[in-house]
Amino acid sequence: MTPAEQRFHFISGLPRSGSTLLAALLRQNPRFHAGMTSPVGALFSGMLNQFSAGSEFGPVISDEQRQRLLAGLFTSYYADLQDKRVVFDTNRLWCARLPALKHLFPQAKVIACVRNVAWVMDSIERLYRANPYENTKLFGDDAERSTVYSRVETLAQRNRLVGFAWSALKDAYYGEHASSMLVVEYELLAQAPEKVLRLVYEFIGEPWFEHDFEHIEYDAPEFDQALGVRGLHKVRPRVGVERRQTVLPPDLFEQYAKLNFWQNSHSQAHVIRSAASAPSSASARAITPASGIAG
Repeated sequence: MTPAEQRFHFISGLPRSGSTLLAALLRQNPRFHAGMTSPVGALFSGMLNQFSAGSEFGPVISDEQRQRLLAGLFTSYYADLQDKRVVFDTNRLWCARLPALKHLFPQAKVIACVRNVAWVMDSIERLYRANPYENTKLFGDDAERSTVYSRVETLAQRNRLVGFAWSALKDAYYGEHASSMLVVEYELLAQAPEKVLRLVYEFIGEPWFEHDFEHIEYDAPEFDQALGVRGLHKVRPRVGVERRQTVLPPDLFEQYAKLNFWQNSHSQAHVIRSAASAPSSASARAITPASGIAG
């Protein structure tokens, strides 16, 4: 297969919201490649910095050359996967780079994984508490990691793990390319994986593949160990919802539970949501299974 025949799509959205689970399912299809966050996003940003104002090279690189170099980054990185017709590159950065992605790959789609922001914070806090003898790289100093309040506040900053992803998602959700985005809620993916995955296939225009939802394999212990957060990318072997009480104080949970803008607001983005939560306004385009998915 030539690089021109390989199609690129992107997985983005919030952390701890099912992107690794979605990738683990998609990679069961022998025609697909998907995985955890790749270095392509960081390489993309680094290369763009070298093109831009303030760089000594910017004035001598034309727009056409910039486009070829950036597109070539993807084809070069995935050149050893020519047997894969469809490549899903995962990075929370992609929601913030949607105009560039659509210019480089007009047919590309973005699958944005989301979750109640309070439960995102809860999930990260649980991982932190499960590694009590490690100062994770998620926090820069003792002031940031001192209490659950300082940890959550740090994560929520616009340039940190959750705050950046949330801001980038909102940027794309209300942007001019929102119709190329499919928002997938983690709870629905975990409760009804086949129904949700069929809608993902429909959105990207690919023929259905029979997935095995009882035997899923994905883990990246070396990457997680380097971050000082064991279990960050480990997927349970069977898809399902884990019911639990939050470890966040009630005021923190209530504060961040109010940030789920994709549930009731208007956008050209496609959203997989339960039938009960779909808005009545026709201007909010929701993809909802005909039989409904319990929320």
